Amino acid sequence: MARPTSRHSRPGRTLLVLLALILAMGATMLLQKAFTPKLGLDLAGGTTVTLSPVTLNNASPPEEILDRAVNIIRDRVNGTGISDAEVAKSGDNIIISIPGAGQNEAIKLVATTAELRFRQVLAMEATQVPQDLATNAPSPGASPAASATGSPSTQQSAKPGSSRSAGTPAPSASPTGKALSSALTAPTPAASAPAEPSATQRAQGQDGQSTGKKGQNAKATPATSPSGSPSAQASTPPAQDPNSAVNTQGIDPAVLAQFNKLNCADPANRGQGVQDDPNKQYAGCEADGSYKYVLDVAKVVGTDIDTASAGIRQGTTEWVVQLDFKSKGAGAWADLTQKAYNSQEPRNKVAVVLDGVVITAPNIISPIPGGRAEITGGFDQASATTLADQLKYGALPLKFNRSSVDTVSSTLGQDQLMGGLIAGAIGLALVVFYCLLYYRGLGIVAVLSLVVATVITYTSVVVLGHNAGFRLSLPHIIGLVVSIGITADSFIVYFERIRDEMKEGHRTLRAAVEVAWVRARRTILIADAVMFIAAIVLYFLAVGGVAGFAFAMGLTTLIDIVVVFLFTKPFIALLARLKFFAKGHPLSGLDAERMADTHSPARPTTPQEA
Repeated sequence: MARPTSRHSRPGRTLLVLLALILAMGATMLLQKAFTPKLGLDLAGGTTVTLSPVTLNNASPPEEILDRAVNIIRDRVNGTGISDAEVAKSGDNIIISIPGAGQNEAIKLVATTAELRFRQVLAMEATQVPQDLATNAPSPGASPAASATGSPSTQQSAKPGSSRSAGTPAPSASPTGKALSSALTAPTPAASAPAEPSATQRAQGQDGQSTGKKGQNAKATPATSPSGSPSAQASTPPAQDPNSAVNTQGIDPAVLAQFNKLNCADPANRGQGVQDDPNKQYAGCEADGSYKYVLDVAKVVGTDIDTASAGIRQGTTEWVVQLDFKSKGAGAWADLTQKAYNSQEPRNKVAVVLDGVVITAPNIISPIPGGRAEITGGFDQASATTLADQLKYGALPLKFNRSSVDTVSSTLGQDQLMGGLIAGAIGLALVVFYCLLYYRGLGIVAVLSLVVATVITYTSVVVLGHNAGFRLSLPHIIGLVVSIGITADSFIVYFERIRDEMKEGHRTLRAAVEVAWVRARRTILIADAVMFIAAIVLYFLAVGGVAGFAFAMGLTTLIDIVVVFLFTKPFIALLARLKFFAKGHPLSGLDAERMADTHSPARPTTPQEA
C-alpha cells in the first residue's frame, strides 16, 4: 500500500506555476495583439490559385512528376498540417486553396520554383548609380592628398563610379554588407583592408590591374586621377574595350556577351523565375537590379541542403535563413569557400542565386567548413520563413504558369461555426450538470478544471495561429469538443479513487487525496498516452481535415495532463484542508452516507487500481 505523501505536497506552488503559464500565454497574445484565433478555409474563405505546367511542345507532364509537384506544394503551404490549406490535382493542373491569404501572398508562396544555386562570382558591374552619391563624387577628389582620411573617402567615391571603368571595384562595397555564415558577419573590414596599399588604384578604376601597370606608378597624383582620367579617356571612347575592367579569364565568351547586353535596371530583364543550368556559367542580376554578374558553374545546389530554417542572428534583430548541408554538400561548400577565399576581387565572392536572381553575393573572408551557412538579404520574418520553407521542401520539378487567381468565400459560414460552438456548449453543460449532480462539492473542482482547460486551449489556439500558422476549421472544432469528455474522464478517475481510499482504507480526506493521486495518476497517464499515440499516428498518416482533427485531439490531450497535474490535484489538496470537505458535509460529495461501506464485510479491503 502506498504511503501518504502529504508532507511533500505543495499545492500552492503548483498552482502558482499554472498561473505563471497562463499569464505568459496571455502576455504573448497581448504583445502580438492577437486576441482571436485564425479561421480555416471552410470558415473564413481564402485564395485559390490554379497552376498549369509549362512543358516542351505543350505535352502533358509525366504523372509521377506532377504528383511530386503536388506533394512539394502541399508541404510548402501546409508543411505542419495545421494551416488548413488544400492542394488538389485536376487533370494536368494543380489547384491550391489557401485560407485567409491575400492574392499576392498566395502567388508568392506556391508559384516559386525555388531552384537554389551557390556560384562563385567571376565578374560584376554596377548598373545603377545612386543620384545623391553621384553628385558628391567630385568632392572627395580634392581631399585624399591632404590627409589619411582620403583613403576611405576615395574608396567611397569609387563605389558609385561609372559603370564601365569603376564597375569592378564598386561591387566590393555593395554586397559586402551581407553574409552567408557567422564567419562573414564583418565583411566590410575585408573590403577596406586591400584599399590601404592601393587606394589610388581603386580611385582610378580597375584598369591598372588588367590593362597595364600605369596605375601602380600613379601614387603621386591621387587627387587628380579621379577627375583627370575620365576626361582624358573621353577623347577616345570608341577605341575602349567595354570589358577592359573585367578579368575575362575562364569566362565563356557567349556568357560574357550576355553579360554585356544585360540591363538589370529594367525589372523585366532580371530573370526572376529563370531555371538556370547549374552546369553552365550564368549571367544574372541582383534582386534590386543594382549589379549584374558573371557566375561560375554551381558547385552547391538546393538538393545539397539538409534542412533550412528562419531565425534571428544572434546579437542583432536581422532575420536570416540558416542552412545545414548534407555530407556531400558540406564538402562542396567548404571547397567553394576555400576557392573564393584564395581568389582576387571580385572572385572572392560567392553568389546565392534563387530562381535565376542573385539574392546576395558576400565576400568570403575565410573558408567555411562544417556544413552550415546563413543567407541574409534584408528579410523580415515572413519572407525569411517563406524562403526557408521553399528550400526545405525542395524545388518544383516543373515550371508553372498561373492560370487563375481567385478569392473564395467560406464554404460553411458563420451559421455552421455557431452550430459547432453551440454543440460544444451543450456538451460542456451536460458534463457540468452531471458532475454537480453526482459529485456535489467535488463537482465544483471538475467545473473549475474545465474552465482552466478552456482558457489554456483558447490561448494555445490563438498563439499557435499567429506563430505556427494554425487555423481553426470545423474538424479542429470537432476535436476540441471531443476533448471535453477526455478531460472529464480524468477527473472521474481521480474522484472515484479518493472515495475508494476513504471507504476501504478508512483514511482521512487529506491522506486519501495523496494516496489516491499516486494510484490514479498512472491510470490517467496511460489513458492519455493511448489517446496521444492515436492522434500522432492519425496526424502523420492523414492529410487535410483529418490531420487537423488529429492535431486538435493531441493538443487537448496534452492540455488535459497539464490541467490535472497543475490544477485538479493541488486544488483538491487545498480543499481537503477545509472543514466543509474534511468533516464530510452532505453537500461536499464526501458525506458519511456516500462513504458508507456498501460491500460485504468478508470482501477484501485491499485498494484496487482505478
